[in-house]
Amino acid sequence: MKTRRTFIKQIGLGTALISLSPLQAFSNVAKKPIKLTILHTNDMHSHIEALSSGSNKGLGGMFQLSSLVKKIRQEEENILLLDAGDIFQGTPYFNLFGGELEFRLMSDIGYDAVTIGNHDFDNGIDGLNSQLLKASFDIISSNYDFSNTILENKIKRTKTYVLDEVKIGVFGLGIELKGLVSDELFKETKYLDPVEISNDITDYLKNEENCDLIICLSHLGFKYRKNKISDFILAQKTKDIDLIIGGHTHTFMDKPTITKNKIGNDVIINQVGCFGIYLGKIDFYLDTDKIKIAKSKLLTI
Repeated sequence: MKTRRTFIKQIGLGTALISLSPLQAFSNVAKKPIKLTILHTNDMHSHIEALSSGSNKGLGGMFQLSSLVKKIRQEEENILLLDAGDIFQGTPYFNLFGGELEFRLMSDIGYDAVTIGNHDFDNGIDGLNSQLLKASFDIISSNYDFSNTILENKIKRTKTYVLDEVKIGVFGLGIELKGLVSDELFKETKYLDPVEISNDITDYLKNEENCDLIICLSHLGFKYRKNKISDFILAQKTKDIDLIIGGHTHTFMDKPTITKNKIGNDVIINQVGCFGIYLGKIDFYLDTDKIKIAKSKLLTI
C-alpha cells in the first residue's frame, strides 16, 4: 500500500465511504442501455492530503481521491473524470510548488478534463502557463478569450470524447475575472458572455459534432440571490446542455438539481462542495435511440 511520501515521490515532486443519493429518471428505461459514468470534483484548492481539523477531519484530498477513483475504474467501463475549476490555492503545497504538484497528481489520478477557476490565476496567467506541461488532461475554457496572451492556442474551447460509441461533448465556462482577480494576473484575457457562448457551442456540438451527451464544466457558481449569471440561470437560458458540473460557490449538494431549459427539457446541475471531500458520480444510460436516464451517488472521500 502506498504511503503519502511514496505516492508524492513517484509522481515527481492523497478510501472511501459511500452514501447514495438517487436522481430521478427522466426517460423510460431503455433496452440494453450503454452505461456512462461521469465522476467529478470542484474547488480542490490544493488539498493534497485529508483535512487535519474541523468537522470534516480525515476526509478529502487528492491522495485519498486516487484510491477511490482506482476502485471505481475496476467496477465501471466507460468513465470520464472531470473538474470544474479552482484547482490551485488553499494549502502550502501551492505556495511551494505553484500548481505543479496538483497537476501532476491529477494526471496520475487520470482526469480527462478540467476548466479554469478564478484561483487558477493566482500565480498569474504566466504561472498557469508554466504548469501546462505537467497536465496530461485537457484544459477547457470556452468563454475566456486568450487571444494576444501567453495562453493563446493552448487552451481548448471544446473537446469530444467517445465511450462505447457514444459521443460526449464537453465545454467550460469561467466566472468574470474583473473585480475578482487583479488585472495584472489575467492581463488581456477577455470574458465572453456565458449564455451566448453556450448556445453557440452546444449548437456546434449537437449539430456538427453529433454529440449524444453535452456536459458543461462551469465555474460560474450554483445560484445567487441577485440576478447574477449562475449555473441555474445558465440552464434555463440554454437548450442543449444535458449536465452542468459546477464550482466556485462551494455548494454541497446531497443530490443534483434538475431544472428546465428554455425549450422545456431537463438539465442536471451538480456540485460537490470543495477540498475533495466528495466525489460526484452520475451514471447515464443510453439506448440505441440515445434516450438518457441518470442516477447519481455522492461519494465521501
